[in-house]
Amino acid sequence: MNNKTYGIIGIAAIIVFWTTYFIMSRIRPEYSMFTKAISELGSIDAPNKWVWNSLGYILTGILIAIYAIGLHKNLAVEKSSKLPLYSILLSGIFMAISGVFPGDFDNRQSTTMLLHTVGSFGSYIFFLIGAFTYPKQMRKSQYWKKAIKPTLIFTWLTILFGSWPFIFPNIPSLGQRIVFLFYFLWIIYTAIRLYRQPERKPRC
Repeated sequence: MNNKTYGIIGIAAIIVFWTTYFIMSRIRPEYSMFTKAISELGSIDAPNKWVWNSLGYILTGILIAIYAIGLHKNLAVEKSSKLPLYSILLSGIFMAISGVFPGDFDNRQSTTMLLHTVGSFGSYIFFLIGAFTYPKQMRKSQYWKKAIKPTLIFTWLTILFGSWPFIFPNIPSLGQRIVFLFYFLWIIYTAIRLYRQPERKPRC
């Protein structure tokens, strides 16, 4: 696959996630973006839970994992570290895992809830590793140097808004949406740049 194809895959991941989110949240009148976690759309007692888990987490995660391969192929030079590749790829895989194991919010010690939590936190931790290690590779490309500042801003904002529940305990889940927003802005911003970049033969 070429840059444009990988770029489209990255963009598609975000479209699939947010389209599924808005549809699934709209058909549940009792569901509040301020107090309900995103994962509650696919919790074990949620209606249509496998629609959300299959599209919102599993498919989105797989698309991000595939996109990670294309991004690294474009940025990698001889002897480049594969840590950024593995990190973003695993971020997608762990997101998919969180969809395979629905959250049990009534029994947070259950196996499925623990595995769901591992998937969710694993996805974010691996994203941070990838997002903080990619600038080193971006500096080697005149085209990608311009992406360093925006991507780091998106990354730091996910960390900043991660503290939202502690500051606004009455509306804790809104912060989660904002964290997801900046996570996906990192993906879609790099995906658009990848799509627009002239083709070159990867050296990896």
